[in-house]
Amino acid sequence: MTEHHRVPDKDTIDQLPPFKRLGLDRITLVQTGPQAQAAFAHLMTQSAWGFDTESKPTFKVGEASDGPHVLQLATCERAWVFQLHEPECRAVAADLLAHGGITKAGFGLGDDRRRIIHKLGIEPEGILELNTVFHERGYRKDMGVKGAVAVLFNQRFQKSKKAATSNWATVRLSESQLVYAANDAYAAICVWKALNVSA
Repeated sequence: MTEHHRVPDKDTIDQLPPFKRLGLDRITLVQTGPQAQAAFAHLMTQSAWGFDTESKPTFKVGEASDGPHVLQLATCERAWVFQLHEPECRAVAADLLAHGGITKAGFGLGDDRRRIIHKLGIEPEGILELNTVFHERGYRKDMGVKGAVAVLFNQRFQKSKKAATSNWATVRLSESQLVYAANDAYAAICVWKALNVSA
């Protein structure tokens, strides 16, 4: 019989010490082909990445998103934020996601996967939905990054609602957008490492 574990509630999580996020000194914005190639070279030396995407929010009923507009990939040391409006960045991002043999770990990736297939024309390989790992370990509800960080590290992962609902299609991302995007992927790779799993 599977043992069921509880996920801490919001009030409990709010009392925890903050999770140490990546600062701008460890976040690389990828806007050009050469920057994308440099990111590719570094990322291909790893066995796993934290993975997430951001899309410009849609506010009208029936309005379809043309996202993702941003792709975030992270190692345990740093993160890269790819802007996908630039064709060379988009091509390198597609190559990275289509590459087998490297685990791409994240939370709530079903929507990300559908949008990637539609926008980049590739089937991402090695996707690991971390919620599934927690389900297999006896957690009933979806964890999300906040719940996972609370359970594994006894820390509070901060997410800015303002950044989450900001315009991710803009050519000039703000510092708060970069920190938000990078740390979603960074927290995912930290969780993956703590769980000691592979795809």
